[in-house]
Amino acid sequence: MLLADRVAIVTGGAKGIGRAIALKFAEEGCSIAIADISLKDAQNTLAEVTRRGGEGLALDCDATDRKQVGDAVAKVMAKFGKIDILVNSAGGMTVAPKPIEDMPEADWDRVFKVNLKSVFLFSQAVVPHMKKRKWGRIINLSSAAALNPPSHAIHYHTAKMGIIGFTLDLAYTLAPFNICVNVLLPGPVRTDFYEPMIGSMSDKEKDGFFEELGKGDIPLQRIGTPEEVAGAALFLASELSAYITGEALKVSGGSPLRPFHTPIQKTLDKDK
Repeated sequence: MLLADRVAIVTGGAKGIGRAIALKFAEEGCSIAIADISLKDAQNTLAEVTRRGGEGLALDCDATDRKQVGDAVAKVMAKFGKIDILVNSAGGMTVAPKPIEDMPEADWDRVFKVNLKSVFLFSQAVVPHMKKRKWGRIINLSSAAALNPPSHAIHYHTAKMGIIGFTLDLAYTLAPFNICVNVLLPGPVRTDFYEPMIGSMSDKEKDGFFEELGKGDIPLQRIGTPEEVAGAALFLASELSAYITGEALKVSGGSPLRPFHTPIQKTLDKDK
């Protein structure tokens, strides 16, 4: 097993990509602490971890609240005595995007808190424990949209770009302690992230939406799955990536490369 005897905290681990990472890590022998604002969903994910032979904790935690973060980390240390891996996957577009000239300051602050401040708070709380043991893995979740915005959502894209800068600085700082810090940039992945846009659709309509989303801009011609992002996270959490730090890894089906059905490619194909 790639993560035998390791202990990981996964923020936002109750649903979506975070849940997939928690389950993938558990399958590889890792004990999992799921820190999420929804305790019920965290407990459901923990039940699945247990069913697969793993163990862990479900923690009711707002990742933007310093006290709650500190309490969560203390509970993990009390139960397991160490923290080897931190996955900062809490985030999302918690406020619908508006044009910059119409965006309330409160919207900007809220999206920054859940996407960027949460990464800072959990990293700050966990790093001292990793330093003492001179080993650790921190994996942050950004977004491929930070590099190539598909729409105007300036609060979200700016916060996700901030995570990349945070990762690079922390990777440089913690390298002497054998702590590797990397960031994943998922492309479109079928999760609850899209529910505000498609919640009223039928299941068939949702399938059609995701099929068209994949064919529109993704060279591999499909959107990703949470499990595929989890596979990349497993690589970065394991000894397979022991000589990798400060890396921004896109998990995006080839995006932002141009898909093969672009007008240029159609012209080239016609001339063959």
